Amino acid sequence: MTTYASSIDTPVGPLTAIVDESGALTHLLFAHQPAPADAVWDAQRCAFVAAQISEYFAGERTEFDLPVAPAGSAFQQQVWRELRGIGFGVTAGYGELAVRLGRAGSARAVGRANATNPIPIVIPCHRVVGSDGCLTGYAGGMEMKTALLRLEGIAIREGRMPRISQAA
Repeated sequence: MTTYASSIDTPVGPLTAIVDESGALTHLLFAHQPAPADAVWDAQRCAFVAAQISEYFAGERTEFDLPVAPAGSAFQQQVWRELRGIGFGVTAGYGELAVRLGRAGSARAVGRANATNPIPIVIPCHRVVGSDGCLTGYAGGMEMKTALLRLEGIAIREGRMPRISQAA
């Protein structure tokens, strides 16, 4: 299957969008993550992704309505669907997500699925924090996670939020 790639300039650095033949977004890569060697660079095929990402960073978009097709296990897919339900400017804890998925006690498994999310920002894994409000790892780095949360109006001080928000 052919995939198509395009670079998107953002205030937090370049991102690379990867879409499949149907136009579904399969990956959103940070600058340190290489695009697949066989991807065809085609800005036109990725223009709709670039437009929505640009709107997000301009403060004009709080929700993405892009078709997505992340590859992963059934559990990962379930976690990623749940992540899409965490609204702009809202955070949730790993344990809270596990409970919502009907898997109380599986916070670490949720964390592992979160860490393998191939479409960050669009599938907003940056909105997941520790139960005490501490910021936890992020594929784009902690500075990126902090910048994304601040863009969404979430106050961050010394790597933590004053209090954890409740996901809608």
